[in-house]
Amino acid sequence: MLALVLIVVAGCSSNSGSNAGSTPAPSASPSGESASPSPSESAPASSASASGTKTVYPLSIENYTMKSEGGTWEKKTQTFNKAPERVVANTQPIAELLIKLGLTDKLVGVAALYGELDPEVAGEFAKVPVLSKDYVSKEPVVGTNPDLVMGRGDLFADADWGVGTVDGLNELGIATFVHSTSVKGATLNSLYQDIEQIGQIFDVQDKAAEHIKKLQERGEALKSRFAGASSQTFAFVSDIGDGGITAYSGYNDTFQGEALGLLNLHNAFGDIEATTVSAEELIAGNPDIMLLSYYAGAPDPEKTLKELYENAALKDVSAVKNKKVFIIDFNAYWGYGDQIFNAIEKLADEITAKS
Repeated sequence: MLALVLIVVAGCSSNSGSNAGSTPAPSASPSGESASPSPSESAPASSASASGTKTVYPLSIENYTMKSEGGTWEKKTQTFNKAPERVVANTQPIAELLIKLGLTDKLVGVAALYGELDPEVAGEFAKVPVLSKDYVSKEPVVGTNPDLVMGRGDLFADADWGVGTVDGLNELGIATFVHSTSVKGATLNSLYQDIEQIGQIFDVQDKAAEHIKKLQERGEALKSRFAGASSQTFAFVSDIGDGGITAYSGYNDTFQGEALGLLNLHNAFGDIEATTVSAEELIAGNPDIMLLSYYAGAPDPEKTLKELYENAALKDVSAVKNKKVFIIDFNAYWGYGDQIFNAIEKLADEITAKS
């Protein structure tokens, strides 16, 4: 039977290579701690020079950098003299987003293939070179001769699982774009802003605007669907293959939290600053729903689900007692792209079926 052992979310340490069998399991916070600005700090705005829906270069976009490991994100301007031609995406969903904007031919590398592909882009995605199915390090990224590296913020690090720091890549003449969805304080509007700025950077503003509109409509549809539903609490949990489960506070994951809020779901442990949630806290918090994160290569989620339901220590927790533990795709939630909408819609249908 699955033991109730709550430990730190499996992280990527500097001692773990991202291209070998020893690659650590993906986590919401690879370094163990999520470095982010204060909750009140909003994502940087674009200072783009554009004429109507046509980008005028040079283009300046306000983005992020981090001056030291474990520090805070600070604003940093990235300047583009033309649309990038050679782009590396540090997570699968970011590559998928670029494909949806018609930018497949710009991608020279992608990494962190931890979940299902969006069927809409599967054919085009097959054309993109895979640098690593796991997190990728700086050397293979730089080896593609990119003019832009973009994606999840905490993967911009000088570690075996990191693509290199923002400043380090910039010093090599490589522009960077940290997705604001991966910074604490992010909301769904952060996703829309990221897409808008990508549209400006690549001069595909019409496509970006159209895509944002579709996503906003999907969000409104979900919000309306659950407008009369009772508010429920949730907890993130995962099985990291050591015989125990991990409960993750999600304190820094405001982007995911707002997306789940469309279903009238609220994080039971969102005010716990520590990454971990203790066994006692999990039981006392008594979440209505548990979201069991699954990534490619993780233990069989159906087996974990069965063992969770049979765990005597959790038998009185509402999510277990009422069999409301749902398997979620790690890639969609922590890839920081628009795949979050597919994931939330799937969860909405599963919750409705259990009601």
